[in-house]
Amino acid sequence: MTDRIKEFLASNREDGPRLVVDLDVVRDNYLGFAKALPDTRVFYAVKANPAPEILNLLAGLGSCFDAASIAEIELALAAGATSDRVSFGNTIKKEKDIARAHALGVRLFAVDCEAEVEKVARAAPGAKVFCRILCDGAGAEWPLSRKFGCAPAMAARVLERAHALGLVAHGLSFHVGSQQRNPRMWDRALKASAAIFRELAERGIQLQMLNLGGGFPTRYLKSVPPVRAYGQTIFRALRRLFGNRIPETIIEPGRGMVGNAGVIEAEVVLISRKSDEDRLRWVYLDIGKFNGLAETMDEMIRYPIRTEFDDDALAPCVLAGPSCDSVDVLYEKEPYLLPVSLEIGAKVLIEGTGAYTTTYSSVGFNGFAPLKAYVI
Repeated sequence: MTDRIKEFLASNREDGPRLVVDLDVVRDNYLGFAKALPDTRVFYAVKANPAPEILNLLAGLGSCFDAASIAEIELALAAGATSDRVSFGNTIKKEKDIARAHALGVRLFAVDCEAEVEKVARAAPGAKVFCRILCDGAGAEWPLSRKFGCAPAMAARVLERAHALGLVAHGLSFHVGSQQRNPRMWDRALKASAAIFRELAERGIQLQMLNLGGGFPTRYLKSVPPVRAYGQTIFRALRRLFGNRIPETIIEPGRGMVGNAGVIEAEVVLISRKSDEDRLRWVYLDIGKFNGLAETMDEMIRYPIRTEFDDDALAPCVLAGPSCDSVDVLYEKEPYLLPVSLEIGAKVLIEGTGAYTTTYSSVGFNGFAPLKAYVI
């Protein structure tokens, strides 16, 4: 919560949940990444928050962009990024979208199998490709599944196929899991990557780039290491594994770039109990999983919640959203501590919500409007 956000909320009162993002925090985060990893290009993960104001700021600061779709590519270009600063980082792409990206000037594409390589070869001849390898995501609060990436043992074959089809076998990528609070978790993926670099070099293919992915955390209820700790730990591993021939490196921060820049103001709609004997309150907000807080799924992301009653006694409660869907419960397995004096109609501030909230908000489930957003 910044003073600028406090002032905005105080002077612009309205009904319904709303997200407010402070661009000054985004700017500080970008500069922090640039300083912590000075020889690494930053490719902001557009999916985290594609607000034009954020993209315009980052483009002006020199950021590159990781895009998952043609729409995100067009947003990055509209913000002022040149096509050489855009990566089509989704490994699952329609061939017509690959062709459209190529027509827009994009030359960097993610792959993780030979079938995807063949699509890129047909639709974007001569382009650069990097192969994503599987990473278990251990220790991440939002672990990524096996949906993306191939086993390291397959990567050399995938990139050899790219080389044979006239593409540039450019490098490798991996992702250690979103909200990764342990900087050492890059080590294993870097070790696997170094082995693939050596294997392909022996076959006459010199890879040039290593995409370190995202995973850089923002602070929620638990402390996280500063970004410089990630930079130092990753660089030490690169030096140990690659010696003096460290490849070009890029990172794809999303949550770490914008998460702590945003606060959602919501309202308590109802406070109730399920029986006379039940000591656990149910607190219902006017925002839930379907209009911005999807990352509370399985209670993986636990947001800090502030109220005007925080100096009063606290008690555990179940926290839920407003929709007529039984899965719209935010925290129940581990009840959330909220003030006993909390009242219906009270405003609550949900911090650390600058990433993956507006983009996860439905277009109108149960008739609730998508999450409002303001960038200041």
